[in-house]
Amino acid sequence: MADIDVKQLAGRIDTVLDILVAGDTHSAIHNLEILKTELLRAESEEQTQTPGSPKTPWEI
Repeated sequence: MADIDVKQLAGRIDTVLDILVAGDTHSAIHNLEILKTELLRAESEEQTQTPGSPKTPWEI
């Protein structure tokens, strides 16, 4: 899995929880969708990298 800053992720989840407590479910859902998209993008970027050491330009 991609390198994820756990403290930043926890902070963003706390923000969504605060929004839910305030009663703004639309904004909370929107923020969760943004977070989900960012996490999936980070994962897909990691998967597109080839395993092992990165190739030098003349090996590509």
